[in-house]
Amino acid sequence: MVESRNDHQRSTTTAVKRGRFGCLCRKEDFFPEESFKSWNSYVKALGETKMRLKDRLTTRSNGEQEVNEMRDRSQHQMKKTLNWWDLIWFGFGAVFGAGIFVLTGLEANRNAGPAIVLSFLVSGVSAMLCVFCYTEFACEIPVAGGSFAYIRVELGDFFAFIAAGNILFEYIVGGASVARTWTSYFATLCNRNPDDFRIYVPALAENFNHLDPLAVVIPILIGTTATISTKGSSRFNSVAAIVNVGVILLIIIAGLTHANTENFTSNFAPYGPRGVFTASAVLFFSYIGFDVVATMAEETKNPGRDIPIGLLGSMSFIICVYCALSVTLCLMQSYTVIDISAPFSLAFEAVGLNWAKYLVAIGAVVGMTTNLLANIIGQSRYFTHIGRTHMAPPWLAAINERTGTPVNATIVMTLANCIVGFFTDLSILSNLLSIATLFIFSLVAVSLLVRRYYVAGETSDSDRNKFIGFLVMIIASSIATSVYWAVSTGWIGYIPTVLVWFLSTLGLKMMVKPARKPKLWGVPLVPWLPSATIAMNLFLLGSLDAASFIRFGIWTGVLLVYYFLVGLHASYDSAKEVSQAKEEAELKNVEAGRPVVTAVIPA
Repeated sequence: MVESRNDHQRSTTTAVKRGRFGCLCRKEDFFPEESFKSWNSYVKALGETKMRLKDRLTTRSNGEQEVNEMRDRSQHQMKKTLNWWDLIWFGFGAVFGAGIFVLTGLEANRNAGPAIVLSFLVSGVSAMLCVFCYTEFACEIPVAGGSFAYIRVELGDFFAFIAAGNILFEYIVGGASVARTWTSYFATLCNRNPDDFRIYVPALAENFNHLDPLAVVIPILIGTTATISTKGSSRFNSVAAIVNVGVILLIIIAGLTHANTENFTSNFAPYGPRGVFTASAVLFFSYIGFDVVATMAEETKNPGRDIPIGLLGSMSFIICVYCALSVTLCLMQSYTVIDISAPFSLAFEAVGLNWAKYLVAIGAVVGMTTNLLANIIGQSRYFTHIGRTHMAPPWLAAINERTGTPVNATIVMTLANCIVGFFTDLSILSNLLSIATLFIFSLVAVSLLVRRYYVAGETSDSDRNKFIGFLVMIIASSIATSVYWAVSTGWIGYIPTVLVWFLSTLGLKMMVKPARKPKLWGVPLVPWLPSATIAMNLFLLGSLDAASFIRFGIWTGVLLVYYFLVGLHASYDSAKEVSQAKEEAELKNVEAGRPVVTAVIPA
């Protein structure tokens, strides 16, 4: 046994305890690490940047540390109250929202035409491949950190931090998008134009000059609900999601009674294959949110059983729903006249079903309310786990003792949603979101291959080198395919890139010995499925516009500046503090003549 845990309470504990009572606006609440004690300490830390970076690049966490040690840093545990039923509806509520109700009209009108159904199918298959990868990790490492924790275990702190920044970016942009769409449909419900409840400010830049007060008020109300009870939020989400299913059925039935097959068949793919895949890249936005279920693993009663059912069940249903709704819309109206702000409501109005227009608006508002709820719940749990590692202030890691929810992280992320949603147009948000999401999902697929084929100290040098070679070729050929798609209209270039991808994956399958088998639930068809996930996500990235990549690059640059100035040193200090505490505990055991016990001690 070690001494009482209280003997080892360090800076994280202090910051987290203060966090229970709110922000005290003291430096120690946010930067309790040794490197930030004084200017001299900080300058010394900066001088050790190269050494610290090497340490963080080469050091790996493991599943046990993420599940036990990191979770203990929050002092209080999240309550395990969720089952597979809750997770299915959380998945549905998290995904079903702005994507189908707004982007369907936008992309059908501008890029895909009636072939929008193929775009939804392509992006849905890509999302389902990612779901498989997430499911294995969530069963094996059931913590609130989701993909951040998975990447941290397999690729290390540096890549995990870059992913974390984009994860938060993804959620903030996603929440802001849904909040602005909520306003559009609420205006339609009130028999007003979608922009009537926004404030036009001509002095601001285009796409940032329609201010949206409701996109601030609604997230605050929902964020408040999310802090009170996870189980209560789940009950509300389940009821609302079931109502949405009823609305969806009515939309499809009513819409098909006014179907005109000529709208669908006369010019099925007016913009060609490029338009279909361009729309797919943007419509991938419609499927994001399923990773919320992975972040709920820490609050799930039986992760090994409930998470696969919740993730795979909800995503399969969503793909079918999206394809059915997109077909219905394009049968009702020609793609050339579909409204890009509230397509379903105004399509029903155009065919004389005014009552259906209001029904759609009600369903959309309810759906986007649950979408916002799941979004805020998911992003707060991501931020909580990032705070546990000290890559973000540990104050964010606090779990409220009474509610069992991360109150501080929820408040911060809700305010971030409000700020972005108040200013930014949906067209800017959707492209930004897709690129960040595709990048993160690609990293998760790479992490899964690393998990299956490499274990330090067990994998032979020969297998390690072959694995690295095949993985590099899989990624390089996928990037080459994506680049060729972006710059060329021919097809001959796909022969070598796809062939290299196929042979690399085959080589990995045939020539490298697997290093680990999943204990609870495993992705089938490894390495083919995660390799296809990488290829699919990178291919869709090649369909996005250059401006999105520039914004993505700028954001990643900001993340790197923060990492080298703050995150690197805070996480390094935290890791060393834990290591020293364990060594001290073991030394005391030896001096006392007791057996050495490996203890889990919060930093």
